[in-house]
Amino acid sequence: MKYFEVTFTARPCTETVTDVLAALIADIGFESFVACEGGMQAYIQQAQFSEDALREVLETFPLPDTNITYTVTEPEDKDWNEEWEKNFFQPIVIGDRCVIHSTFHTDYPKAEYDIVINPQMAFGTGHHETTGSIIAELLDADLRGKSVLDMGCGTSILAILASMRGADPVTAIDIDDWCVNNSRDNIALNRIANITVELGDASLLKGRKPFDVIIANINRNILLADLPAYVACMHEGSEIYMSGFYVDDIPAIRERGESLGLTFVHHREKNRWAAVKLVK
Repeated sequence: MKYFEVTFTARPCTETVTDVLAALIADIGFESFVACEGGMQAYIQQAQFSEDALREVLETFPLPDTNITYTVTEPEDKDWNEEWEKNFFQPIVIGDRCVIHSTFHTDYPKAEYDIVINPQMAFGTGHHETTGSIIAELLDADLRGKSVLDMGCGTSILAILASMRGADPVTAIDIDDWCVNNSRDNIALNRIANITVELGDASLLKGRKPFDVIIANINRNILLADLPAYVACMHEGSEIYMSGFYVDDIPAIRERGESLGLTFVHHREKNRWAAVKLVK
């Protein structure tokens, strides 16, 4: 599979700037992000790349007084999964309860929940604050015997953890066929049989039976737009965990949820990224 490597130079170059940039370009197909001096390198399949879409993102960049330039190159063809594992993906330990590692790793601590993934450049390795916050929520939740929906599943780490914690059945949905295929590989690696992975968006939810728990780690605008579809497949007592947005976005997410009959329970935050829990 052919990729473009896009090197972004930001002035000023701060963690907030690169986090916002990564979130925005993920929406237009970029799959992997690596910090570099003065900015960030990002990777996208050549077939998915649109320079017009990228220019629009940069022209409407929401942080004032920020200048971002970029260059596009075609890196040498290589085993990207091996490259990612060797150079970027390190084992993740969340408390003493959950460890996430790849098949490449041999030195990692033991934990109650051991998740093996081959990230293949799909978003959701667990490194990002949003994924980590949802993992923390799932570790605290009672999922035994509950049906779970993971929207925007990425690598399906969250669906896998939910299954390990007793959820049954689990449905994982993503709009990217790369993520769907990677999810199926990861589910097989963890020898889990009760997760169904589907390609599509929130329109797939029409007419579904209610879920007990919904996870949606996407972004603010998609969450606001799709929340009615999520609520339509919730019953009284269903829980929804959402992330992929900043602390400043919590009021908008909360207001939208409450207008649809949800009750705000609490939120978590890390480095300005937020995760919220609401109940119907």
